Amino acid sequence: MRILTRYVLFELIKVFLIALTGMTLFMVLVGVVREAYSQGLGLKQILLLIPYILPDSLRFAVPGTILFATCSVYGRMASTNEVVAVKAQGISPWAILWPTYVFAFLISLVAVWLNDVASGWGREGAKRIVIESVEEIVYSRLAQQRSYSSRTFSINVKAVEGRKLIEPTFTFAASEDSPTVRINCNWAELKSDLIANTLTLVCHNGTIDAGELRGVFPDTLERIIPLDEASKRGGRASPTDIPLNRIAQEVQIQQERNEAFSEQMALNAADEMIAGDFTALRGPQWADDQGHLTNEQSRLFRLWMEPARRWANGFSCLFFVLIGAPMAIRMRNSDFLTSFFACFCPILIIYYPLLIFGVDQAKRGSLPGSSVWMGNVMLALFGAWLMRRVIRY
Repeated sequence: MRILTRYVLFELIKVFLIALTGMTLFMVLVGVVREAYSQGLGLKQILLLIPYILPDSLRFAVPGTILFATCSVYGRMASTNEVVAVKAQGISPWAILWPTYVFAFLISLVAVWLNDVASGWGREGAKRIVIESVEEIVYSRLAQQRSYSSRTFSINVKAVEGRKLIEPTFTFAASEDSPTVRINCNWAELKSDLIANTLTLVCHNGTIDAGELRGVFPDTLERIIPLDEASKRGGRASPTDIPLNRIAQEVQIQQERNEAFSEQMALNAADEMIAGDFTALRGPQWADDQGHLTNEQSRLFRLWMEPARRWANGFSCLFFVLIGAPMAIRMRNSDFLTSFFACFCPILIIYYPLLIFGVDQAKRGSLPGSSVWMGNVMLALFGAWLMRRVIRY
């Protein structure tokens, strides 16, 4: 029995590690190219990003790789009648299956950890690299495309000469306490301060428009912007970017924010009703407040769902194997690609639609966060049915 266990595990781990290496390198390459294209990164920033992209690449590569290794090993064993030989000796097929299930369970725990590392440390590190490189990114994008925009401001230039921006136009989006601001000048330059975490725009000889007001500055005008606002990766962290050990705290903060905003809306409504201003309750400000509250409530639902989603994604490794191993044995095909795609079909048809449905409904609050496990449960039931047939026949 120990010989069978060692044999199966050795073959499985060998194929798994080889396939994982190739798949991870491919995923890292795709992730780096995507990030470099969307952010306009240089070679230095790309090299610094690789360690932070690696966990994200691994968490996508591991489930598919463990399924591929399982189909390859058990498909070959079945095609060479090794499974038949085991049965002929009076040994249950369970003896060659349980080591793989245990290995898949341990890999699932690692995958959960990778999901958490990628969501927290990985994305936070990648965000920090991009934010700290804002000055180089902006200059590179302006030199190539003559424009750059983030969520709070945009820049358009006629040309870039070294560190000089020739005839730039800076547009700052309106906020609650200020209108849209537009600055036009003869030339300008950017200076980042990583210690103060700011980006300074130094404009020379131009005009500034703020709403209906217009001013002229013949010399120099400086405007300081926080680096996270200047970067496309800035802003409040998404629930998918928060580590598991911080989600409970974020849930509490979000609940308090929602309650405070709901109370403020109720007070505003009461004031308007007392004043007899019923049209305000149907005005654009009330609609904006309702939209904001809906978005904040949606973020709370996503925070509730996120732990279950990460555990479900991590344990997809185990549930993929629950289908892959018995199906590969029943197919008895030495062509590992044929076995792999045959095993992947029920995953594609059952698992991913149920996962997408569960995530979508959990985000809306229509179903609890645990609904993201529906796909895993269906795979487990199908795998149990396949396993029964393998053992009986």
